[in-house]
Amino acid sequence: MSFFEIWSSLDWDDIKLSIYGKQARDVERALARPKRDLQDFMALISPAAEPYLEQMAQQSYQLTRQRFGNTVGFYIPLYLSNLCANDCTYCGFSMSNRLKRKTLNEAEIEQECLAIKAMGFDTVLLVTGEHEGKVGLDYFKRVLPIIKRHFSYLMMEVQPLSREEYAELREYGLDSVMVYQETYQHLTYDQHHIRGKKKDFRWRLETPDRLGKAGIDKIGLGALFGLEDWRADSFYVAAHLRYLQKHYWQTRYSVSFPRLRPCAGGLEPKSVMSDRQLVQLICAYRLFDQELELSLSTREAQEFRDKVIPLGITSISAGSKTQPGGYVADDKAELEQFEIDDDRAPAEVARAVAAAGLQPVWKDWDNSYSASR
Repeated sequence: MSFFEIWSSLDWDDIKLSIYGKQARDVERALARPKRDLQDFMALISPAAEPYLEQMAQQSYQLTRQRFGNTVGFYIPLYLSNLCANDCTYCGFSMSNRLKRKTLNEAEIEQECLAIKAMGFDTVLLVTGEHEGKVGLDYFKRVLPIIKRHFSYLMMEVQPLSREEYAELREYGLDSVMVYQETYQHLTYDQHHIRGKKKDFRWRLETPDRLGKAGIDKIGLGALFGLEDWRADSFYVAAHLRYLQKHYWQTRYSVSFPRLRPCAGGLEPKSVMSDRQLVQLICAYRLFDQELELSLSTREAQEFRDKVIPLGITSISAGSKTQPGGYVADDKAELEQFEIDDDRAPAEVARAVAAAGLQPVWKDWDNSYSASR
């Protein structure tokens, strides 16, 4: 049993019609309930919920403060390689793009870690293109111990691996894995993944199952908004979340909200999500699940981030560079995966978070065994 069986039982067009068919009474019922199911989530992300955004935002703010207090976790991506064996229409790392390729060696990784540590971070997200031959398990086993010496919490966003590989990397210090399906609409997925192993829709879809079985501490889900109808994709993410929580209840979960950003190759969005609609979606997820961690990256503009973070966001990136070696040699934009929007220094972002009455958290986890030695 995996989520693939659940996904196979759902019909994209029926889901979409159900969402767009929700009415004001469905939204009001969802807002009045202390616990919401997938039907309620449909109502909260529907066009019918747009007039209720202020009420949704107030409830989302209150639920977030009740569960997470006034804290906002800070993390930063560390790009290890832009080598990729996939051809995807929306990604700057795509193998068909004329891009300078680089994979950091151990000495370069050490320098990047020192530069990141100097900014105050203790949680790092390791990112690579998907190239199993040169940036696969053996590479990760070499570099994770180097990085773990500097940071308490390691997250990864790399190619999907096997259950056994995830379990092995867990022994090397891996704590969390982000794996985004991009879109849950199979035909659209196939159109945007032209060559490479990422074309295997089912292998990617079942990655969170393998992570849960490997005992990974936290699994990150999400869709890339712009490839398909954002409301339907968001419903599938919520359904995926509920399935995982039932089967791997000891694991924590997060959801991210990436919107298409300019990159080499320049794909135009099929479905544009407005800022107001993104706020609606963030609030809908919070009302759907009080325990869920919600993350917002530097893809978004600083003005938008500053306003929406208090409503439900629990972790943010800051000072991001989307190219290998970007923190030591800040002149390699030609290596980047996509353009960021919020380019403020981490300290400046932290001041903005504090000005909103929230507490920036650089480290919220420690190994009690290590700490006692």
